[in-house]
Amino acid sequence: MATKNKIITKDDIVSKYMNEVLEKGEKPKSVYLFAKHNHFTEAEFYTFFGTLESLEKEIFRLFFENSFNLLHQHEDYPQYDMKNKMLSFYFTFFEILAANRSYVLQSLKRDRNPLKNLVQLTTLREAFKNYVSEILTDDYRLEQEKLQKYQEKAIQESAWLQLMMTIKFWMDDDSAAFEKTDIFIEKSVNASFELMNVKPLNHLIDFGKFLFKEKIYSK
Repeated sequence: MATKNKIITKDDIVSKYMNEVLEKGEKPKSVYLFAKHNHFTEAEFYTFFGTLESLEKEIFRLFFENSFNLLHQHEDYPQYDMKNKMLSFYFTFFEILAANRSYVLQSLKRDRNPLKNLVQLTTLREAFKNYVSEILTDDYRLEQEKLQKYQEKAIQESAWLQLMMTIKFWMDDDSAAFEKTDIFIEKSVNASFELMNVKPLNHLIDFGKFLFKEKIYSK
């Protein structure tokens, strides 16, 4: 009796795509070739994704989603303040990136034009900005109602730029267990929250010293 073919899932397609990119050193030329090489149909691909590009974007969004889900498995997480939630997210997110480092590096260094590579991060950007909005507490909002919406957007955008800086630092980090990235995360998050609180800039100065040391003495 013939066995029924296994129904391919979204996770299957993501896994097959990442494996193909790593094994061949380049992205598939088309949906047709990708499906053919991995023994499923184009119709099955289009059930979940419209293009290969949308699949690439989804991979980075899934990195975020997996981080988010892991954080919420900890009972104490909802009681964390905003800064500790952000630190927890960073450390969890970069653990997941480290587990997929070869794919991340290959994807984000594929094109000589960095902007073309960053297109893959558009859905990650939206998910992360929503996360920042969710954990944003009244302590970091202005009292003036008219400025509140503007300030929230500014915090979202600055947080995204900070995440981008951290990804770039991590991509260049050659330290054991990426310990320099851990230091970068702690100092940069501390510095950003000092700025939001308009308190003495001890953490900002500390972060600046760390960056200066990395740029000058790592050459």
